[in-house]
Amino acid sequence: MRITCGTDIIEIERIKQCIENLKDRFLQRVYTETEINYCESKKEQRFQHYAARFAAKEASFKAISSKLEDKYSLSWRDIEVQNDKQGRPQLRVLGIDLGQAIDIDVSISHCKDYAVANVVIIWND
Repeated sequence: MRITCGTDIIEIERIKQCIENLKDRFLQRVYTETEINYCESKKEQRFQHYAARFAAKEASFKAISSKLEDKYSLSWRDIEVQNDKQGRPQLRVLGIDLGQAIDIDVSISHCKDYAVANVVIIWND
C-alpha cells in the first residue's frame, strides 16, 4: 500500500481576475459544466467556490503525478469536484484510469482571500 498527497493554496482574487478577463475561455478550459453550475449557484460567493475547486484540481494533480507518464496526461477537466448529499466534496477522475487507487479523499476550505485543498490517495501497489 502507498499513500500520496497533494496540497494547494490559491488567492481567490487571482481566480476572479482570470474569470473576469478571460470569461468562458477560462471557465471552459478549467471547469466541467457540473462545477460551473455549482459555483454560479453560489452568486456572490462564486469566486471562492471556483478557487476552491481550482485548488482541489491542483492538489489532485500533485497526488496523482507519480502515476502519470508525463504532466500532459491529465487536463483540468479530467478532475471534477462534486459534493455528496451531505455537502462534502468528492473527486471524480474522468481522464485516466486510477485502477490501483483504493480511496481518494479531498478536503477544501476558503475564506475571504484564499482557498486551500488537500487530496490524499491510497494506492494498492
